[in-house]
Amino acid sequence: MKMIEPESLGNPLERIDGYAKVTGTARYAFEHPVENPTYLHAIEATVARGRVVHMRTELAQSLEGVVAVLTVFDAPRLADTEDRELSVLQDPEVHFRGQFIGAVIADSPETARQGAESVVVQYDVDPHDCELRADRDDLYAPEDVSGFPTDTTDGDAETAFAASKITVEQTYTTPLEHNNPMEPHACIAIWREDAKNGDPCVTLYDSTQGVHVVRETLAPVFGLENEQMRVIAPHVGGGFGSKGSPHAHNVLAILAARRTAGRPVKFALTRQQMFSIVGYRTSTIQRIRLGADADGRLNAVSHDVIEQTSKIKEYAEQTAVATRIMYSTVNRSTSHRVAALDVAVPFWMRAPGETPGMYALEVAMDELAVACGLDPIELRVLNEPEVDPESGKPWSGRHLIECMRVGADKFGWQDRRGEQGRADGERRLDGDWLVGTGMAAATYPAMTNPGSSARIAFGADRIYTVQIGAADIGTGTWTALTQIAADALGCPVDEIKLEIGDTALPFATVAGGSAGISSWGSTIVAAARQFRAEHGNTPAVGAETTTEMPENPEEELYSMHSFGAHFVEARIHRYTGEIRIPRMLGGFSIGRAINAQTLRSQLIGGMTMGMSMALHEESFRDNRFGHVTTQDLASYHISTHADVQDIDAVWLDEVDSHVNPMGSRGGGEIGIVGAAAAVVNAIHDATGVRVRDLPVTADKVLFC
Repeated sequence: MKMIEPESLGNPLERIDGYAKVTGTARYAFEHPVENPTYLHAIEATVARGRVVHMRTELAQSLEGVVAVLTVFDAPRLADTEDRELSVLQDPEVHFRGQFIGAVIADSPETARQGAESVVVQYDVDPHDCELRADRDDLYAPEDVSGFPTDTTDGDAETAFAASKITVEQTYTTPLEHNNPMEPHACIAIWREDAKNGDPCVTLYDSTQGVHVVRETLAPVFGLENEQMRVIAPHVGGGFGSKGSPHAHNVLAILAARRTAGRPVKFALTRQQMFSIVGYRTSTIQRIRLGADADGRLNAVSHDVIEQTSKIKEYAEQTAVATRIMYSTVNRSTSHRVAALDVAVPFWMRAPGETPGMYALEVAMDELAVACGLDPIELRVLNEPEVDPESGKPWSGRHLIECMRVGADKFGWQDRRGEQGRADGERRLDGDWLVGTGMAAATYPAMTNPGSSARIAFGADRIYTVQIGAADIGTGTWTALTQIAADALGCPVDEIKLEIGDTALPFATVAGGSAGISSWGSTIVAAARQFRAEHGNTPAVGAETTTEMPENPEEELYSMHSFGAHFVEARIHRYTGEIRIPRMLGGFSIGRAINAQTLRSQLIGGMTMGMSMALHEESFRDNRFGHVTTQDLASYHISTHADVQDIDAVWLDEVDSHVNPMGSRGGGEIGIVGAAAAVVNAIHDATGVRVRDLPVTADKVLFC
C-alpha cells in the first residue's frame, strides 16, 4: 500500500476546535439557535412489564405554556415499526421500566417537566423477569455476536485439559455499566410539512457518533427518503459507543416536532433517563479454563460467556472473540449464550466485548502464572503465536512482546518484583499499606468501515476545503483529519478547511470500533490523490474532486490488530481495605500516531475507564421492580481526578503499512482493554486476595 509522506502526522498539533470549546462557542446539539423553540420532557413507564390502560393528562394540558401532550393513545403513527426499540408510543405495551410512554411539550423546560410529572398513569401489570443467572433454562445461542461466529471449536480442548499438568478453571463476572458521557443525549428536531425546493422535511441537530447512520436509520421510520432528513452534529460531548446509533429519544423528539406546527423541539435527557433508554454494557458471567504443561505452555483454552439482551431487540456482544486470537494453542473453544430479559436494549460501550472478555482472560492468565511460578510477562511470551491462531493469517504487525518489554522497563517491573519474584505468601508493606504490582495484555482489531466519500475543492482564498460527514465526539477528529489532508495534499495545515458533522456533506461511516480515522482518513487520502491526478499541484480556482474510500485487498491477506500491555501499582490499606492506584502505565502498538497529543489523551482516557471499571463502576438493578437504582453520578461511581495519579501511555515507533495509507490503527478503545485486569492482578499481588467479580471494593478485599 502506498503510504503518504508524513510532514504533519505524528506531531502534537493543538486541537483545531480547542479555542471554540474553551470559549464556549462550539455548539453542541442542544445549543444550536432556533426560532421559537419548544421543550420536551418524557414520561417513562414505572413498571417493568404490562400495558398502559389510562393516562390522565388534564392537569398537564391546563398548565400555561404547555403546547401539547403525547401519549401512547394519540401519538402520530410511524411508517416502520420493525425496530421495536424505535417504535415509540405506537402501542400501550410496556417492555421495560423507563420506556417512553408519553411526553409533554411546552414553552420552557421547567413547564414541560412539571407537566410530565402531573400525568397520572394506570397500568395492567404483568410479571417481569430481569435477572441474569447462569442456571437459567432459557439461555440460547444468538445467530452471531456482533458479526462474529457465536461459537468456535478448534482441536480437542476436553482431551487437552485432561492431559494438562496445570489447570485454571474459574468464573469471572462483570456488572452492568453505563457510558455516561458528559454531554447527555440531546437533540433539536424541526419538522416542516411544506418543505419545498429540496429543503429537508426534518432537520435534526443531534449528539451522535454518526450523522449519516442517524439519517439512514430514522428516515424510513418516518416514511421519508434520506434526502428529506438532514442531521447536523459539529461537536459532540462524548459517547463511548452509546451515541453510535439513534435511540428512542430521537424518535420521540421528531414525533413531538410533528405536533408543534413547525416549531422546533428541544430534548435533552436527564442524567437519570440515560440509565434507562440509551444502552449500556451488558453484565457477563464468564467461565474460563486454561490447561498448560508444567512449564506454562498452553495446551487448551476454553471461554464460555453468558450475557443478557432485551426481549424487544437482540444485542449479543462478542465477549469471547479476543480469546480466539490472543495466545498460541491448537485446542480452543469459545461460546456465547444470552438471556432475553424485560430490560432496555444493551448497546456499545467502549471496546464492547473485548473489555469484559479480556478482563476475564487476563486475570485467568495471571492465575496461571502464579500456579506455574512464572512471571506474568514470561508466561505470555512463552505462548506468543507466530500467526493468527484462528485464521492462520500472518499478522500485519503484532508487537505484544515489545509492548511488554518496553512497558516493563519504563514501569520498573523487575525493580518492583525482583528477579525471582517474592516468595509465595510474602507481602510488601509500606507503613499500613500493602503494595503490589500487576500487568495484563490488551488487543483490539484494526477495523475500517467501507462506504465513506470525501470532497476536496480549491477556493479563491487558496484554501483547500475538505468535506466529509464524519463526527468528532471529543476525540480530536477535527485536528487529525486536517493533518491527514494536509500531508496527502502536500500543503501546510493552515491551508486546509475541514467540514464535518453534517449529512449535507459526503457520506461517512460511524465513529465506532476505533475505525473512524482509519476509514475517513483513507477516504481523504484517496480524494487527495485523485485531486492531484486531475488538477496537479497548481489547481485552478474551483477545482473539485469527490472520491469514495477504496478497497484494501490486504485486509484479506493479514490479521490486523493493535496490542498493548498495562502495568499497575496498587496500594491497599491493611485495616480499612481502601484501594489506591498511585501508578499506571500502558505501552501500546497502534501503528503510526496521527497526533501524539490527542492519541495520548485517548489512551490514558481508556486506561482511566479501565481503572474505573475495576474499582467503581456498577449499575445496580433492583430485580423486584426492574429498574436501575444507581441513576446519577453520585451513586454510579467513576474514577475522578483524585483517583488518577501517575498515569501515562507510550507507544511504539512503528508504521503498519498494510492497514491504511497513514500506517495507523485506531487508539480510542485499546486503552481500556485489559486495564481492569491489570488493576485486579496488582491487588492480588498486594493482598493475596483474588477478586473475580467486579468491581473490587474494600469489603471484597477485607473479608475474602
